[in-house]
Amino acid sequence: MEIIRRRAYARAGLIGNPSDGYNGKTISVIVKNFWAEITLYEWDRLEIVPSPNDESVFRSIHELSKDVRLHGYYGGIRLVKAAIKGFADYCTQRGLRLHERNFSIRYETNIPRQVGLAGSSAIIVAAFRALMDFYGIVISKRVLPSLVLSIEKDQLGITAGLQDRVAQVYEGCVFMDFAKDVMRTEDGFVCGVYEPMPPELLPPLYVAYSTDFGEPTEIFHNNLRYRFDSGESAVVDAMQSFAGLTVQMKAALQSGEHDKIGPLMDANFNLRRSICQLPKEHILMIETARGCGASAKFAGSGGAIIGTYPDETVFECLRTEMLKIGCSTVRPIVS
Repeated sequence: MEIIRRRAYARAGLIGNPSDGYNGKTISVIVKNFWAEITLYEWDRLEIVPSPNDESVFRSIHELSKDVRLHGYYGGIRLVKAAIKGFADYCTQRGLRLHERNFSIRYETNIPRQVGLAGSSAIIVAAFRALMDFYGIVISKRVLPSLVLSIEKDQLGITAGLQDRVAQVYEGCVFMDFAKDVMRTEDGFVCGVYEPMPPELLPPLYVAYSTDFGEPTEIFHNNLRYRFDSGESAVVDAMQSFAGLTVQMKAALQSGEHDKIGPLMDANFNLRRSICQLPKEHILMIETARGCGASAKFAGSGGAIIGTYPDETVFECLRTEMLKIGCSTVRPIVS
């Protein structure tokens, strides 16, 4: 019996808009330290096996309350179900014949939850990779991120942009342009311009996170989306500025000017702070990292940060000081 195992990795936003559902530009990196893995094999019926993340037994009412606050009312089962349905719908609409064999499918993930490292989309991307292998279906790299996003938005009501899914599909380090004048329709889905960049161009990076500081991504994005759609000038202007910082970052990476990377990341966070009410715990993470001599910005919606550091002394300071406030620090594996 063939056992199919496919992964998708966590994502950290290096520069740009929070999700880039705002027709801007962004650069993201994959964080291979954390992943979602789908295991799929032929079975006599279609079976979705719960993972430990779908646990419904708790030690106390307070533990249940904390779990719901951090993870919501649903585990990853709904993501796997949505991926299977979205895959079937895609194939049916395009006349792609699927064989009649059934399968058992399960997921595992070690991506920290609700800290902006794209754990939900990783499960769906990994599921699509496994389903494509099982059925012998090919979906292009350009289309797959938009297909995954449509499933999250239309079936699950998750407010998001393309950034996470593009990074997880292409992997490595990716520059993305979502400006309206470059977006194109392919296979029924609107796609941006995606340009992989050699990970060797990156300066030394760290990622720090705390699941105790996490919150569902839609809490952040719903408010920002409303303000953007309402034409609030500060938000609209900020989105254009995020795109400008991304262009500067791309040029600095390509020219090897690592001394410019940290200040650009700091500017990215400062701009975000100017338009958003941020939790004090998230601000503490940024200030602690900067106090060690590192640059710092959110890796996503909040609860995880990313930045540069100049030397090992600063990195050791980061690990020590971030631990004091309940955060773990890793060097992201990008390639």
